[in-house]
This record gives sequence, structure tokens and C-alpha cells, in this order.
Amino acid sequence: MYIAMNRFKVVIGSESAFEAVWKDRDSRLEQVPGFMEFRLLRGGTNVEEGYTLFSSHTVWSSEEDFLNWTRSENFRMAHRNAGDNKALYWGPPRFEGFSVVAGI
Repeated sequence: MYIAMNRFKVVIGSESAFEAVWKDRDSRLEQVPGFMEFRLLRGGTNVEEGYTLFSSHTVWSSEEDFLNWTRSENFRMAHRNAGDNKALYWGPPRFEGFSVVAGI
């Protein structure tokens, strides 16, 4: 199993707009071989630096399935309007990928 996460620093006051982008987008993940689960997580707010932390969290059968998705037309379609929302972000997202070694 493989977990792919992107961490986003969202400008304070833009949280609802950021959440709407994720809730309203057509990710097409359900059609992708190996996709298992998606979550959008909201963390704490760093008032001093001006952002609220979010993370997108997807679970895949394997890292290969995730990489195949990143090369697919479904991936391109799901991310086609990503640049339209740059004003919501406090810097670029940060990707982190993990192979699951234990779990319940």
C-alpha cells in the first residue's frame, strides 16, 4: 500500500474557497486502477505566518498505481485548473509519499 500526501499552506481567510475547490472538482479517482481512498485534512492555523495547513491524502494499492495515475489523462483533467487558484496558497504545495510498512 502507498500513501500520497500534499501539504498546502492556505492564506488565512481563503479556507472555505480552498475547501470548495476540492469538494467541487471532478478528480475521477474512482476510475483509476489501484485507488483506494481520498481525504482532505484541515490542520491548524499559523497566525504569525498567515496560513492554515491542509493536506490531501490518497491511499493506493501500490506506488506504481499512484505513479501510473500521475501520468494519466485523468490526472491531467483533475489538475487542469490548478493554476486558477494560486491566490489561495501561501507558497507551493509540498508532496510526501509513503510506503505502508505496518497497520491495523
